[in-house]
Amino acid sequence: MKLFSALYERTLRYAGHRHAVWYLGGLSFMESSFFPVPPDVLLIPMCLAKPQRALFFALVTTLASVLGGLFGYLIGQFALEAVTPLLHDAGYWPVYEKARALFAEWGFWAVLAAGFSPIPYKIFTIAAGAAAMPLVPFVLASALSRGARFFLVAGLIRWGGEKMEATLRRHVEIAGWVCVALMVVALVIWRW
Repeated sequence: MKLFSALYERTLRYAGHRHAVWYLGGLSFMESSFFPVPPDVLLIPMCLAKPQRALFFALVTTLASVLGGLFGYLIGQFALEAVTPLLHDAGYWPVYEKARALFAEWGFWAVLAAGFSPIPYKIFTIAAGAAAMPLVPFVLASALSRGARFFLVAGLIRWGGEKMEATLRRHVEIAGWVCVALMVVALVIWRW
């Protein structure tokens, strides 16, 4: 079944759309505060489609992600009670509690680690607001970590260029199914 090849081709077409940069910015903003899909799903194909603009795409992703992180911070600071049921329903409550504990001990460094890692960054932005983390260290840690992550991804794609795109195109089915398997394993481990 060629599920991921068709999805990959469609995503590349979207990446070349004249409003793709706006979509990338919107996705980056939403992912940092409430949306579950990471911006990498659009950033990577956009960098593959136009490698000469990869660093610009990373900048857009970083700025929108930091702004989205500020929105998540405001949610945590002013609307935590309203989103608590959503955090429970989505299964994020244990992660939120861990994030709060990390803030108590690490503060700036907890945001820095969360922004670069695959940990749901939105949970840390909400927890930072709920914990009333000082705003300047929050924004600085967010900008450093999110920027490092997105510029690394864009830089690798730009560096790999056509060769990387050809390799990805050749192996997209295998890569897609491996990602699905890893997500299932991660979900099983998380539920335990």
